[in-house]
Amino acid sequence: MAAKKNAKATVIHTFKWKGINRKGNKVSGELQGESVAEIKAELRKQGVNVTKALKKSKPLFSFGDKVTPMDIAVISRQIATMLSAGVPLVQSLQLIAKSNEKAPLRELMSSIANEVASGTPLSQTLRGHPKYFDDLYCDLVDAGEQSGALETIYDRISIYKEKSEALKSKIKKAMFYPAAVLAVAGVVTMLLLLFVIPQFQDIFEGFGAELPAFTLFVLAISDVVQSYWYIILGIVIVSVIAFKKAHLKSQKVRDNTDKFVLKIPVISTILDKAAVARFARTLSTTFAAGIPLVDALISAAGASGNYVYRSAINNVRSEVMGGMQMNVAMKTTGAFPDMVSQMVMIGEESGDLDGMLSKVADIYEQQVDDAVDALTSLLEPMIMVVLGVVVGGLIVAMYLPIFQLGSVIG
Repeated sequence: MAAKKNAKATVIHTFKWKGINRKGNKVSGELQGESVAEIKAELRKQGVNVTKALKKSKPLFSFGDKVTPMDIAVISRQIATMLSAGVPLVQSLQLIAKSNEKAPLRELMSSIANEVASGTPLSQTLRGHPKYFDDLYCDLVDAGEQSGALETIYDRISIYKEKSEALKSKIKKAMFYPAAVLAVAGVVTMLLLLFVIPQFQDIFEGFGAELPAFTLFVLAISDVVQSYWYIILGIVIVSVIAFKKAHLKSQKVRDNTDKFVLKIPVISTILDKAAVARFARTLSTTFAAGIPLVDALISAAGASGNYVYRSAINNVRSEVMGGMQMNVAMKTTGAFPDMVSQMVMIGEESGDLDGMLSKVADIYEQQVDDAVDALTSLLEPMIMVVLGVVVGGLIVAMYLPIFQLGSVIG
């Protein structure tokens, strides 16, 4: 109870201040600290006579102020750097809490620093914040505390988080581009069907001649869209919401989605390579931290990010528990490329499994990077083709009757 009260009493806040410096000039700014008294004392050391200091109020609407996985990667690197410089753990956590600009992250790190200062192990403290620190992160910190090599472990954690977030960013980039193309094509098509084609329809009514089949087909689609656009929009919105809820609640839906995305041309290649890279990076980090291989494979399975690879890694774990070498077990699943199995075999034979897995991760992360760049280059002309076919097709359908009328008159 006392620890909780202490944590609340020492939360870091941002204060706005105004004052007069040694030269008699008015100065102002923002400073982070626990109280107004601390702010005044700090500024007094800098030769500033504070006339006003108020705690900065939280904005009614705040955007981009959430604690993101990238934030966790950054603070992990900061902890690793300070520990390697000889700064004590509690002081490191307090410095990070004071220097951070994001209020939620500042409060999180302040709370963690207070608990660790009260004697709670860091790994146990982090487990109290599962939203930000997953089991893998906490297990690695626990291994570092047990071995007395927290500085080394945090260096590995920071590398792992940085690589992991960079890989996620590349995957999002690869998935966003085609989705954006389809969305733009859909919006342009709907605008043409709702507002442009009806104008031509009024003109065609005065022709008194039979319209081409393609034009009639497009006009029919336009009539349907004009009459039932709200129903179509409602179906799309409901379908998206229903899928999101089903994906969140149903493991079967998530598994089937994972299987489906691995069959999408071009995208599947990137996702395959990304899953192998995540598997290798996670297993390398956990195994190097001293976590037994069987337990490390559990973390690697969860980090793979895809049901197909998760199942394959769990099968590998079962075979390894039965005494089979990991490289042989990987070959039996058929999910891993031969090169990966061969490098794992070399790592097992040489006793440098974590080093070989790290090299595998580096290779496949680079391949993902190259594949994303290639996809971007491929999609640029495809965007022009898709929009050209959709928009051009609708325009041609509208001008066909005009061309026919011109030939009749001629």
